[in-house]
Amino acid sequence: MSAILAPEIVLTPSAAARVATIAAKQGKPAILRLSVDGGGCSGFQYRFGFADSIEADDAVAEQGEVRLVVDSVSLDLVRGSAVDYVEELGGAAFKVTNPNAASGCGCGSSFSV
Repeated sequence: MSAILAPEIVLTPSAAARVATIAAKQGKPAILRLSVDGGGCSGFQYRFGFADSIEADDAVAEQGEVRLVVDSVSLDLVRGSAVDYVEELGGAAFKVTNPNAASGCGCGSSFSV
């Protein structure tokens, strides 16, 4: 089985630009991995990291030359989401807008369904 393009998750242009910048500085492929782990203050938490490659069970969203990959288990929890990069007074971070989240936390990095 090979990775599939995922219309059910979106990488915004601002997030893609930030991924491309970081990847270029680190000499890595422009592949951002989003996964969901148990824990956090609301039950689940988002994890971001750079991936060296795309795995067979990954769903892939593309924005130009940048890829967002999500494993099949995490995809069930983030289907329909958008990953953005926002700069605010409190700092800059990747942000997930998740329509599946019943509630979230103040920090925006955890959620419940």
